[in-house]
Amino acid sequence: MCIATERYDTNGAPEVAAFDPMVLRRAFAAFPSGVAAVAAVVDDSPTGMCVSSFVSVSLEPALVSVCIAKTSRTWPILASQRRLGVNILSNGQGELARSLARKDDDRFAGVEWEATALGAVFIKESVLRLECSLVEEHEAGDHVIAILAVESICLDAQVEPIVFH
Repeated sequence: MCIATERYDTNGAPEVAAFDPMVLRRAFAAFPSGVAAVAAVVDDSPTGMCVSSFVSVSLEPALVSVCIAKTSRTWPILASQRRLGVNILSNGQGELARSLARKDDDRFAGVEWEATALGAVFIKESVLRLECSLVEEHEAGDHVIAILAVESICLDAQVEPIVFH
């Protein structure tokens, strides 16, 4: 299936095309990616969510980005925390990924986790655990791009990441 649009404004500049969101979702799923969860301790309990994308941004300084739907009710809570745990989930954590993507329920029921001194939540058995602080946010369409500074790194190179495709 190929869908193309060519639209131009009155000055001849290309306009951003509008596609059916389900078509885009299927198209973007053709690109394999890891699954990231962002979490922090809020009121003595873990609060977290899966994010739609995770990207390394810069080595110096160490920066990463995550994208969050503007409709998220969890992100405003997490964004106000001092530190965030960014967890790249392992191959055996598929059910956890689905749980963290839900809108309601106890997303951390049965999940083994630990918190850093500043409240970032690390999910046990994740491939990569980054303790981060929020640097800035940028609106981008129906999402927010959050730029995070990496404060600490825990990597388990023996564990295979889960791949969303």
